[in-house]
Amino acid sequence: MKAYLDFEKPVADLEGKVAELKVLEDSEGGVGISEEVARLQAKADQALRDLYARLTPWQKTQVARHPGRPHTLDYIRRLIEDFVPLAGDRKYGEDEAIVGGLGRFRGASVVVMGHEKGSDTESRLKHNFGMARPEGYRKAVRLIELADRFGLPVIAFVDTAGAYPGVGAEERGQAEAIARATDACLMLGTPNVAVIIGEGGSGGAVAIATANRVLMLEHAIYTVASPEASASILWHDSARAADAATAMKITASDLKRFGVIDAIIAEPTGGAHRKPDEAIEATGRAIDAALKEFAGLDADEIRRRRREKFLAMGRNL
Repeated sequence: MKAYLDFEKPVADLEGKVAELKVLEDSEGGVGISEEVARLQAKADQALRDLYARLTPWQKTQVARHPGRPHTLDYIRRLIEDFVPLAGDRKYGEDEAIVGGLGRFRGASVVVMGHEKGSDTESRLKHNFGMARPEGYRKAVRLIELADRFGLPVIAFVDTAGAYPGVGAEERGQAEAIARATDACLMLGTPNVAVIIGEGGSGGAVAIATANRVLMLEHAIYTVASPEASASILWHDSARAADAATAMKITASDLKRFGVIDAIIAEPTGGAHRKPDEAIEATGRAIDAALKEFAGLDADEIRRRRREKFLAMGRNL
């Protein structure tokens, strides 16, 4: 059963009627109503296109958080061959909020990593809803240093509400771990590409998204703090999250205009959760094109271009 968002109710009603008519049509002795089914389906499809053509920033936030969107492990399963996961930070322990390892992308060896939110209650608890602790970011540093040592590109999938804010995480040096992961990204001598596939929240996202190329799915968000947290800070009222989402300019189109991201990956009509295979394939093509931009460049040039890219942000606004 499809999970509809609140603003998708008109589409849900139409698709519900289509489903009812199809059951009636397929039932034994059912009347021939294929034309009515086709008419209603066309109307539902058009309503979906119209709705997603004018989403507000808050509605995009809801789409970015949709539980049915493909997650990092879905992208790895579809795009990465011979994937070998690596666990642990070699300092404290394993954090399954960030998954990563070695594999092949389009025939080339790569290091891949990303936040994993989980797809059901059990896996969400296992992966802590994609909110990494310090050991998760130290594992990311370990993977980045491995990539640098063996000359492998890095692909990162970003999908987190933010780093885990628990007392234990702070005691183990959450801020320092995030800073070191960001620094490792900047010092990497091979090309790295980051893709915001859902939520890109705060330093928890930046830690693995400080890349030569930052790509973003059409209905993803990338923000310094969640709209709810920002509304609480600005207006002392988390109910004004929709106002905060609009004011903060967190959508792909705004961030592309400001030069924070490099490219937008179009999603299927209705969002990546409706046709995840199409979204993943489009993401694979975009990653491939981004990596090819750096073919033949030496480590110093790759670092210089990455550094200049981030230094240029905000200079020409």
